[in-house]
Amino acid sequence: MHLTVLDHPLVDHKLTVLRDKNTPSNTFRELISELVTLEAYEATRDLTVEDAPIETPVAPIIGKKLSKPRPMVIPILRAGLGMLDGMTKLIPTAEVGFLGMKRDESTLDIITYANRLPDDLTGRQVFVVDPMLATGGTLVAAIEYLKERGAKDVTAICIIAAPEGLARLKKDVDPSIDFKVVVCAQDEKLNENSYIVPGLGDAGDRLYGLVD
Repeated sequence: MHLTVLDHPLVDHKLTVLRDKNTPSNTFRELISELVTLEAYEATRDLTVEDAPIETPVAPIIGKKLSKPRPMVIPILRAGLGMLDGMTKLIPTAEVGFLGMKRDESTLDIITYANRLPDDLTGRQVFVVDPMLATGGTLVAAIEYLKERGAKDVTAICIIAAPEGLARLKKDVDPSIDFKVVVCAQDEKLNENSYIVPGLGDAGDRLYGLVD
């Protein structure tokens, strides 16, 4: 597993406003999108490309274009949806899949309740987006799900991460997968309820409001 923690003053500034409990949902959504675009720039550094001969107004040149099959962006529902716009702004030609996973708050088990993915992900560069990397259970389950469909190149993009979650990913993700993690910040710890400290609260609720 390769971990990248962004180190940039704009990231620090935007993350501070994002964490503030007084930041309204509309601003929170905008900041998530902006931060993900900054993360995506780093996360897509190793996208595969191929030669693309073109002619400029002055002369012919061999440029580059993204290789096929197209990269796939997979938000983990529901909070991951808030990161989708920031990803597709940078990679508008990417395909989008969806994976619905949630944590049972009493047992902490991961429940998969929806998926909209190709049966075969062989040869795809896959980007999984989820704002919070807490216990790591959701991401481990998601990556195993993708591995079963042939994915071998997976990058997880999260806003913040707890050290416990990162440790679990390092331990439990199959080492045969080329697995990378990009985050804006690594926080201090998880509390007794498995929430990230200092964190930013429940990302889904802050993006979309409370769900009864």
